[in-house]
Amino acid sequence: MTQTPRNQSKKKAESENTPGPVAVLRSAREQLAELTGLTAESVSSFERTDDGWDLAVEVLELARVPDTMSLLATYAVTLDPHGELTGYKRVRRYERGRADPSRPGG
Repeated sequence: MTQTPRNQSKKKAESENTPGPVAVLRSAREQLAELTGLTAESVSSFERTDDGWDLAVEVLELARVPDTMSLLATYAVTLDPHGELTGYKRVRRYERGRADPSRPGG
């Protein structure tokens, strides 16, 4: 099935108005930091969805000395297709130097 020139130009216009992954990740970190007042250190996962984007953002919640004792948190962040933050929630809190416990079979 071939697309008509009108359909092709509509798709091109939509893709030009939609930010790419790098722009979305940068924007999400900035927006989350502005809303929470916390430092977003990294994005550990992201996925484009039908409704926009889902991200897991690692945030420094409490700096301690030594740094390996600092408290970090993982926030689940949702964004619309244009990269605007629509919601977030903390899903995990942990010390920087600690690994997740081993799971059976993994």
